[in-house]
Amino acid sequence: MPDLELFIGNKNYSSWSFRPWLALRQNDIPFRETLVPFEFDNGNPAFKTFSPTVKVPVLKDGDLTVWESLAIIEYIAEIYPGAGLLPADRSARARVRAASAEMHSSFSAMRSAFPMNFHRPAGALAISASVQKDIDRVVALWNDCLETSGGPFLFGSFTMADAMYAPVVSRFATYEATNDQVATAYMEKMRALPAWQEWEKAALNETWIIDAEEV
Repeated sequence: MPDLELFIGNKNYSSWSFRPWLALRQNDIPFRETLVPFEFDNGNPAFKTFSPTVKVPVLKDGDLTVWESLAIIEYIAEIYPGAGLLPADRSARARVRAASAEMHSSFSAMRSAFPMNFHRPAGALAISASVQKDIDRVVALWNDCLETSGGPFLFGSFTMADAMYAPVVSRFATYEATNDQVATAYMEKMRALPAWQEWEKAALNETWIIDAEEV
């Protein structure tokens, strides 16, 4: 059996950690959580004891080390195919991977302007045209996926794509980024997940403050 240990950062701020954690917890996949907080604006030197990139998240399975959120979730999907993180249908699987990869490589303007921060009271910010472009693309992608699949998640059931977009859901809620009805309904569904609420509760109980992430 796999012996999974997931190294993560602060739950309030670490959007990349949130992705594989949610993929695991949502599917009741057993793992050990090791939280090593960001103690500095750019991370924590202690990360080098378990992370080849000195970043989080990192998944360890025995002697194997997997870094990068997308690769971690792909690995989970392979060792737990019954979890449905990747659909059985080849075409659907390709679209899940495309949507997930787009999240992994894109939306830098939006991510920089909207740090994930569960502590922050909800409220809109003035945004640039590049941030609005990112928001519009995410909303269009969600609408397309949900119209095609019928929902309630992007590809019907919960997949890797939902895990990858979870921090965007959090950001959109915190910064009141959209009032699109389809997007809002999807966000409500995601935020109602027991796994989501478990993470959020823990995030709200954290006391670490990183000034660079407070906007």
